[in-house]
Amino acid sequence: MAVTEVGLTGAEIVKSQEWSVIKSACLTLRNHQVHDGSIPDTSSHEICTDAVGQISNSLRQIAEQIIHDRDYLLSASQDFEAWASSGFGVPDFFDSLSAFEPHSNRVNGIPHLVIFPMYTQNGSTDRFVEAVVLEVIWPDFVAELEAGEYSNPAFVPIRFLDFTPGYLTNSAVLFPESVSVIPRVPVDSPDGTKGELPQFNWGGIFADREAARFRRVVSAAAEITHIDLPAAARDLLSNQQLAEDTFVMWDLIHDRTHMRGDLPFDPFMIKQRMPFFLYGLEELRCDLTAFRESVKLFRAKDTSSELRKYSQLVQYAVLFDRIFRFPLSGNRTRNYDSVAGQLMFAYLHQHRVLHWTDTSLSIDWDNLPDVMVNLSDEINELYWKSIDRPKVVHWLAAYDLVTSVLAPHPASKWSKRDLPLLGTTSELTDQVLDDEFPLSMFYEALNKKMVAVIQSTIGITGKD
Repeated sequence: MAVTEVGLTGAEIVKSQEWSVIKSACLTLRNHQVHDGSIPDTSSHEICTDAVGQISNSLRQIAEQIIHDRDYLLSASQDFEAWASSGFGVPDFFDSLSAFEPHSNRVNGIPHLVIFPMYTQNGSTDRFVEAVVLEVIWPDFVAELEAGEYSNPAFVPIRFLDFTPGYLTNSAVLFPESVSVIPRVPVDSPDGTKGELPQFNWGGIFADREAARFRRVVSAAAEITHIDLPAAARDLLSNQQLAEDTFVMWDLIHDRTHMRGDLPFDPFMIKQRMPFFLYGLEELRCDLTAFRESVKLFRAKDTSSELRKYSQLVQYAVLFDRIFRFPLSGNRTRNYDSVAGQLMFAYLHQHRVLHWTDTSLSIDWDNLPDVMVNLSDEINELYWKSIDRPKVVHWLAAYDLVTSVLAPHPASKWSKRDLPLLGTTSELTDQVLDDEFPLSMFYEALNKKMVAVIQSTIGITGKD
């Protein structure tokens, strides 16, 4: 359905009494939930029932003031009440999740109050009750892109306005897959039929958090490495709104790329246990696609001046986020984003468009785009060949691609092919070291100077 009446603004929702009550009640419930979201301690059920009542009543009241989400908020109220009346078992928010449709109202600035028992990716794995007030970021040039060649109807770029503690983390996404639901068995299905989940028609990405941590981390890294940034890149680091809009364009193309191209049978590798560097290659493939499409748009004669500006900014964002933030964020245990960032840096260095000379970093800006596209081509070629290969052969080829650029750990069994090739794929995965591709000397030194900056971005928003 399209928006007909917006009602409260996001700022008004955050200031409302209903939101204050909801946040407080969420904290009460979280204090008594266990990992799967249930509340097994019956001695706490009375206080939790009271908290649910506060949430339910507040949702019913505020639903009349957030017209575009009225059905969802009323359904959430009913799901909370059903959870309490059934004894606080594993929460089942199937109905309210099915009713929430932010992808159908992609209007710049439109607010949503979202509340579910869920885990927050890159944050907590506990399915606790979380609530967040957010607003959609939908600039005109992105709307035009999405309406044309870069269609992505499930993509919902968003901005934090307020949230409960589960988002005081590195999490920058809101995905329906993270919500606690119990699959439904169709009425006409025979006994034993596996239940069905709701349709997952949308995915939210907090571009304000992505932009804010990019600006903080890259600003520090640029100062430490003495890199001379182009004027447009300096603008990107100094302007939060400019950075947010840039990340929306990047995310739009990245997100749609996961299901496009010459792909392995399951590009997401869902429910598969694979060597972590394969996840890194998939994420890098999507980012490099965003980069190469931006190069194409930047060079096209009929590209508008505004879109050409953002096409250039996306190239800077992909480059600097990947080479400065990704390699150093998180720990050294199967950190696939770090490997992908390390790979990009080393590839650019080995192709002589990135230079570390006299303790300063410099970029050959004229040749950078084509070298980045070449790296994209190499990964795409790996994927294209994959459908003709057995899984293990594809894994080994992917490893060879990575090791053609990055040095593996000296103790690696994969690098020596000291592997149980007649065994199971799980046995092969077990032989991958947690830190199969250690940081280079460059990144070891940079990490010592950057660790505090990166740590300071936990929970950051566009207002920080």
